[in-house]
Amino acid sequence: MNLLLKSLMMFFMKTSILVGGQAVIEGVMMRVPGAYATALRLKNGKIIFKRFEFFSITEKYNLKNFFIVRGFIHLYESMKIGYQTLDWSAETYDEENNNKSKNTLLNSILEKIMNIFSIFVSIGIFLGLPLYLSSLLIPNNTNSPLYFNIISGLVRISIFLIYLVLISQLKDIKRLFQYHGAEHKTVYNFESGQELSITNAQKFSTLHPRCGTSFIFIIMIVTIFSYAILDSIALLFVDNLNFFIRLTIHLICLPLVAGIGYEVLKFLSTKQHILIFKFLSKPGLLLQNITTKQPDNEQVEVAIHALKSAFGKKIDDFSGKKFTAESIG
Repeated sequence: MNLLLKSLMMFFMKTSILVGGQAVIEGVMMRVPGAYATALRLKNGKIIFKRFEFFSITEKYNLKNFFIVRGFIHLYESMKIGYQTLDWSAETYDEENNNKSKNTLLNSILEKIMNIFSIFVSIGIFLGLPLYLSSLLIPNNTNSPLYFNIISGLVRISIFLIYLVLISQLKDIKRLFQYHGAEHKTVYNFESGQELSITNAQKFSTLHPRCGTSFIFIIMIVTIFSYAILDSIALLFVDNLNFFIRLTIHLICLPLVAGIGYEVLKFLSTKQHILIFKFLSKPGLLLQNITTKQPDNEQVEVAIHALKSAFGKKIDDFSGKKFTAESIG
């Protein structure tokens, strides 16, 4: 299951101003300025957590004003944190329930190999396969980079939706989506300024307009136009863009496209009241009917524990105040 989750990681990376997070195996990770914490519930009912101090490379080296570059750095850092928290939740849950021996050097090496493999799986499924299928659908695709990338984008989102619907039928994934819902309810509770509690959190919806999944349609549009421009530039130097040349170009330029996507989302996050933004966010919001499920009280309790653990003693500084995050998990 860990591999399935990691293969989706690039689609669910988000930006957050104040709070953000993600669901993990039997738990929730919450990220706040300067730290993140992951809380898990074991089979015996006990909640355990792990907290890390964290400051972005963009803050350490004053790169916050470097457009596009900061976006790629954010993607890298988010993926790194996401992979680490997923690995920790899986290992800890198994170890604490006596299902697995303690971590060894061999296990550590295998995990790194699986992380690399999951990245290749993601690239293969969501980048390589759409390009290959599109090249079959449009044999003479060199003449219109925009048309080709529109078809490729539609194929990509279709593959993503099919993949998501299929894995959502798995029991463990359903529980993960419940924790995703618990995370949203807890963030809603926090943003409202009300006391963080199970009762208050359960009043809110599992659908959050600033969840990363709400921006998928916007990201698809950004990706289509970005790669169309890059393909047009490539045609100045080569006569024909076959599958392998196009895949190489798109793969090399993935950090650039990720950075552009970050900048677009960062800009649009301040324009959420505009009708066109609401329209473009609607498909992603509907998608949350798949990626979030109604959590039980115990799952909400874990999400609240994760948020409080991430803030630590600073939680009192934010209690009773209203906030609006740019985007959440």
